[in-house]
Amino acid sequence: MRTHIFLTRHGKTKANLENRFAGRSDEPLHRQGEEQLQVVATRLIDRDLAAIFAGPLPRTIQSAEIIGKATGVPIHSREAFNEIDLPHWDGLTKQEITGRFGAEYPTWLSAPQDFRVEGCETLAQVRKRAVDEIEGIFEQHEGKTVIVVSHLIVIRCLILHYRHQPISDFRSIKIDNASLSMLSRDANGQTSVSLDI
Repeated sequence: MRTHIFLTRHGKTKANLENRFAGRSDEPLHRQGEEQLQVVATRLIDRDLAAIFAGPLPRTIQSAEIIGKATGVPIHSREAFNEIDLPHWDGLTKQEITGRFGAEYPTWLSAPQDFRVEGCETLAQVRKRAVDEIEGIFEQHEGKTVIVVSHLIVIRCLILHYRHQPISDFRSIKIDNASLSMLSRDANGQTSVSLDI
């Protein structure tokens, strides 16, 4: 018996459309994002979901609620699926981040595994909290199908972990808004990854 965990990124926001780093801001879904999640919800209606887990920010909760309304499945907020904590970047464009904080953004782009800023999370920390939560879900929902609604960075970290890839490969993983990927674990504990399903 296999256990399936769908992973979906929240729908589009105004920040996504303006190429801003939304971070942990309270930004809601844009109308386009709501429409994207309606499509996702339609795809999941017949998948017999047991639970919906979501990061605590408005855009992930709102995305989860659209799925929950369509499927009748309860939603559980989980801090482990929150966006990376880089508070001084919140709301800024890439150009503004580069202008204000020098080498931070170039390092983030070229060597994400080396990105360390005092008072901020690293990708390794994001990966650990997200993986720990996913492992709990695998254990508690064995043989069932659930969905996790989170953020680009969190989902990339999960995909890298379960594909046994280093954080240096962070930018090789493409995760669009409202895309669906899946972690699937068999009875022997082997986990496979399917992207953009």
